[in-house]
Amino acid sequence: MTATNNLIASVDLGSNSFRLQICENNGGQLKVVDSFKQMVRFAAGLDEQKMLSEESQQCALDCLARFGERLRGFSPEQVRVVATNTFRVAKNIAAFIPKAEAALGFPIEVIAGREEARLIYTGVVHTLPPNGDRMLVIDIGGGSTEFVIGSDLQPTATESLPLGCVTYSMRFFQNKITAKNFQTAISAARNEIQRISKLMKRAGWDFAIGTSGSAKSIRDVLAAEYPQEADITYAGMKKLAERIIEAGSVKKVRFENLKPERVEVFAGGLAVMMAAFEELEIRKMTVTEAALRDGVFYDFIGRELNGDMRDQTAAEFQNRYHVSLNQAKRVVETAQQFMESLCMAENVPVQDVVRWKRFLGWAGQLHEIGIDIAHTGYHKHSAYILENADMPGFSRKEQTVLAQLVLGHRGDVKKMADVVGANSMMWDAILSLRLAALFCRARLPLEMPASTQLRPDPSGKGFTLRISAAWLEQHPLVADALDYESAQWQKVDMPFTVQPQ
Repeated sequence: MTATNNLIASVDLGSNSFRLQICENNGGQLKVVDSFKQMVRFAAGLDEQKMLSEESQQCALDCLARFGERLRGFSPEQVRVVATNTFRVAKNIAAFIPKAEAALGFPIEVIAGREEARLIYTGVVHTLPPNGDRMLVIDIGGGSTEFVIGSDLQPTATESLPLGCVTYSMRFFQNKITAKNFQTAISAARNEIQRISKLMKRAGWDFAIGTSGSAKSIRDVLAAEYPQEADITYAGMKKLAERIIEAGSVKKVRFENLKPERVEVFAGGLAVMMAAFEELEIRKMTVTEAALRDGVFYDFIGRELNGDMRDQTAAEFQNRYHVSLNQAKRVVETAQQFMESLCMAENVPVQDVVRWKRFLGWAGQLHEIGIDIAHTGYHKHSAYILENADMPGFSRKEQTVLAQLVLGHRGDVKKMADVVGANSMMWDAILSLRLAALFCRARLPLEMPASTQLRPDPSGKGFTLRISAAWLEQHPLVADALDYESAQWQKVDMPFTVQPQ
């Protein structure tokens, strides 16, 4: 099938299941046209050292290859792939991701826990009628559980904890389920949730909502076993736990409405949910069909409609770290001009030009956030924040790109050689940002000569800056800085030459 322009797809690589969903986007109204789900149980492939087994990797690759077959004909702009907790914690994930991307045919975004929480909330808030009440959203996944509070489009509290239905089922319920090990599981989960309970209770909520497989399974089993239980309640879950303990396993109870693929992970999800009810003092919970994949879609179309969450995050970081908006604007505009000049000469595809100009935009906006910590080595502080902070809308990979750009915008170019390698577009972007910071160093309005051009060197290696000789004579500090820049690029065998015109 050839994808049409109004089709978009999301791939959710969870710790329990992998999901592909394809929607028709009609002016912001989404209609599901196809979906696939496979219980990969990726988290179950982790050993005690957090290393993924070869078997689990192969199972994941087989699933991704099938998804990739369905996505043939889709352009990169029509597909968004997000990966969650197991991708975050597996120590050998870096070697796996290139194989996974090759099997699927699209890049994979490993998202942070709080970003996962935000996307889950985005899916929920877009599928429920707004009434102004504050809701607590709990999503028990295979390897992590997200907690979110909010009442409108942006949540007020987002948290992610390392407890999930797969990991807890493996940790506590490998053998016979007893009252002792069930209580041990609940206590372990409560101990984790206790870290955020004060914050959540202080924020407060009017009602609680459960999302994803564990919550839906608990609701479905309760509805079948105890028809009077319209919602998830602690009393209802306690009855289910008692029956599981009495039988010794979930399989032996033979719950109605429990899908076969949920049997092995049901006890772990139930223990985590009971712990959440106990620690947060939840009375009852309704369940929504909305989930992470829905949030990915709504976030996706928000980007298409120029409502990109990443822009809002960049603006919030500028405010938080007291960035000079005028200086940032000058650096952004100058860097983007240099990048566009290089890309035109290199015949770079338009979509790649747009992408890298966006990265330069965010990097230029945020390159000085480290000054709020210390001016000395501020670029290192800036890069550290961008690499490690929770940045709603950005994937971890995108944060790494921003951190690398900002780290490379000043100082020794040689330090970037091992990081950047042979990525020519990254080198172009680093040079563009370095030159922008150099030209804007006076922190005054900048008017470069109209004839200024940054071009790849005709030899195919290095760069050439063509600029007015008269202008350089009037700006001797810039001329000296350009000489320093030439010496820097010589260190990485990419000559940077200034040609006065």
